[in-house]
Amino acid sequence: MLTIFLVTTPFLFYFYKFAPKGEEEWKTIFGTITSGGFDNIQIYLHALVTKLTFVLLTGIWFLTSKNWWRYAILIPFTMFLFQLSGVINFKISYIDEFDFWYSLPIIIPILVLLIYVSYIARKKSINNEDELKKEVDDEIKKLLSDDL
Repeated sequence: MLTIFLVTTPFLFYFYKFAPKGEEEWKTIFGTITSGGFDNIQIYLHALVTKLTFVLLTGIWFLTSKNWWRYAILIPFTMFLFQLSGVINFKISYIDEFDFWYSLPIIIPILVLLIYVSYIARKKSINNEDELKKEVDDEIKKLLSDDL
């Protein structure tokens, strides 16, 4: 199911072309879709599907990633969520202008945490590297002394 979704995501970007051109309303079997604050339904659907696709892709990436830095994915995820809410809430007269400033309270703690984790990981890797070098040297000396 996940693979099918990932394969079909490029086609989601062109979903807006199915909407009638120049219309402000589109009656479908799922209900009526209005253009909201956009000029027409195609522009609205293009903005909506683009933001929704990015939210879904970064969400899947975050949930399936096993790396320690996966929390960095939350930064673009947060930005896309704010942008998606701006598209859905058509009463907002700006969509992508100030979303970054609204997401800063969420992004800054994540960045601080990532910097701290990378510092700790680097510090431990240096210590582990020194220990590993010592173990390798000891093993080589042991092997060389056994051969002689």
